[in-house]
Amino acid sequence: MLGIALISFIAAMALALVLTPLVKKLAYRVGAIDVPNHRKVHTRMMPRLGGVGIYAAFTIGLLCMMPFVPEGYLSAYDRNLISALLVGGTLIVLLGAFDDKYDLNAKLKLLVQIGAACIVVFGFGVKIDLLNIPFGSAMQPLGEWVSVAVTIVWIVGVTNAINLIDGLDGLAAGVSGIAIATILVMGIIMSNEAVILLAALLLGSIGGFLFFNFHPAKIFMGDSGALFLGFALATLSMLGFKQITVVSFVTPLLIIGVPLSDTFFAIVRRWKKGKPIFEADKGHLHHCLQQLGFSHRKTVLIIYAIAAFFGTCAVIQSAVTNTGLGNWITFIVICALVFLLQIGAELIGIVDKTRRPVLDFLARLRMKPQTHSRK
Repeated sequence: MLGIALISFIAAMALALVLTPLVKKLAYRVGAIDVPNHRKVHTRMMPRLGGVGIYAAFTIGLLCMMPFVPEGYLSAYDRNLISALLVGGTLIVLLGAFDDKYDLNAKLKLLVQIGAACIVVFGFGVKIDLLNIPFGSAMQPLGEWVSVAVTIVWIVGVTNAINLIDGLDGLAAGVSGIAIATILVMGIIMSNEAVILLAALLLGSIGGFLFFNFHPAKIFMGDSGALFLGFALATLSMLGFKQITVVSFVTPLLIIGVPLSDTFFAIVRRWKKGKPIFEADKGHLHHCLQQLGFSHRKTVLIIYAIAAFFGTCAVIQSAVTNTGLGNWITFIVICALVFLLQIGAELIGIVDKTRRPVLDFLARLRMKPQTHSRK
């Protein structure tokens, strides 16, 4: 299966390299153009719809590779997962493409996203029905409607999280690529053929697109790309909840740690300022790093490194879950990451530029020994 995955990766990348320039011409022709404003970093008009190229490369690659997958490699659930990703992903890409052209109402976009999540759950039976809670005795089954609600919230939340970090050239595509690479590694560890195939195709499609999207970008992925990659990540990362023997509750959260934490801090920031949660601002992670003086490229590379760190933690977490110390390691990982996230948030001012409670507390602790020594 790894041979098929490698061929799939190369084929998808080649398709993306060929299709993206064609999508760029299409974007200009239909008027799917991103116009600069006070919130945006770029200073010239840029074609959107790049996500259509990613989606097309992935879909064509998948349809071409499926006949070569040996019979019996994919279970019924695997085939349902692939179908759910294709059907729901197609709806999401259409939504994003129309938004790239017409700037659709936020409520309408949310409704369509919920519809796509419902297709996954009700149409193909793909849902989160087991949770391995750290320090729990075993996998905890969820009630039917709780399972449905958790899955829909997960899909819609992750789909929008990727969209929120799409603010710099190559940022959302690169972070998504790192997350999908993490899923690919975990799929290899779990010997999950469906995940290996889908992740390899997605990774190749993103790699080909990044050739045109990394700074200085020639085309943006737009909502068609950000929403599709978010939807794909949400669907694939749910496999973490299905693998009783390998991963625990926190692993899928670690896989998408960067967009998830940025979304969380955005919600807290807007709530503290009394602004609507969905109101756009310039307080995201990439904005804060640029305000500290980092260049466009360095900002993106720093966030890539953070995403890779989260991905590494996810792989380590999945590897130790079944050991005798698995729960304790999970607990330590959670505590350490929460602490580091809080320190990082205070250093760059992602929530509040003036209040730094943890850093101030640590500063007071450091000053106390010095005071005693003078006495």
